[in-house]
Amino acid sequence: MDREPPGAKWLGAPVTRRSVLAGVGAVAAFLAVDLGAVAYANNWIAPRTLSRQTFIDGFQTVFGRHPGFRRNHAKGMAVTGLFDSNGNGAELSSAAVFAAGRTSVTGRFSLTGGDPSVADTPSAARGLALAFGFPGPDQWRSANLSLPVFPDSSPQGFYDRLLASKIVAATGKPDPDAMARFNTAHPETVAAMAIIKKTPPTSGFADSTFSSLNTFFFVNDAGTRTPVRWAFVPQQSALPPKPAGDNALFNSVVRQLRTGPLRWKLHLTVGQPSDPVDDATQPWPSDRRVIDAGTLSLIAAQTEAPGNARDVNFDPLVLPDGIEPSGDPLLSARSSVYAASYRLRSGETASPSAVQVDEVTP
Repeated sequence: MDREPPGAKWLGAPVTRRSVLAGVGAVAAFLAVDLGAVAYANNWIAPRTLSRQTFIDGFQTVFGRHPGFRRNHAKGMAVTGLFDSNGNGAELSSAAVFAAGRTSVTGRFSLTGGDPSVADTPSAARGLALAFGFPGPDQWRSANLSLPVFPDSSPQGFYDRLLASKIVAATGKPDPDAMARFNTAHPETVAAMAIIKKTPPTSGFADSTFSSLNTFFFVNDAGTRTPVRWAFVPQQSALPPKPAGDNALFNSVVRQLRTGPLRWKLHLTVGQPSDPVDDATQPWPSDRRVIDAGTLSLIAAQTEAPGNARDVNFDPLVLPDGIEPSGDPLLSARSSVYAASYRLRSGETASPSAVQVDEVTP
């Protein structure tokens, strides 16, 4: 995909994608390798403790090696659509995507985990990754999850949970002793999981709310910086998934897209000075102001293939002018590991995707 200049953002450095691309011209889509916005040359996620390779090795230890696929969110399908901004978001951000008008969208539905052929389950956490205005200089990429909060507050916590959750072949479940040790060491995840369990998953992708979970700062034309978390709120119910087969959730949303667009309202939640901005395990109070910024319409689904969302690195630090990262340590870690995963899979030959859109029957 398009090349991201190494060092464009690192732990919130105020270097924008537009300022880097200015002077080098438009970047042709689908030609150059996307290395992510964080400095790829910087191997360390946290000083001398975790590297991007540590995470890659961890995913492969837990899920096995699957060449050509993402190391996390391996199972997925591509979607395309439009975002119709109503202009309300311009109060908070000068980003072009929030000016009144329409922006093209490239996206991907996915399940968490590193197994590209895992069977869909109703309890699976779901992802909706989006690239607005791709591949232009003002594009905005985001990776959103169907959870109310993120389970971990740090890269170390995520890595520890990843290893503790490895399935034991003899039982089909994680080692209870390993999970007990993890829970003792990470009370923040225990608290987050209690919140997650109070929000049971919906029946499908179409009726899932997909949230940023991490905080970002929106900057308007006057230079005012506002902490924001966002959510894509569904405007439809989901078709009941047919129980047969391993792709029930994906097949259901494919069938539903064939009947017409699926829509989500983009809600921007405005944070207050007392709200946590660097810890995605902590929810914000429910009475915070919410701005309806417009409507996302997903129109069509495609089997992952060269040239569609299969090849997009949905790096959460690819941001337009008007959106800046918070100091949440998960953001720089995700960006670095996403880049490493992209670089690996772009040089590998993948087997066919488990989700074959054209083979979904009515």
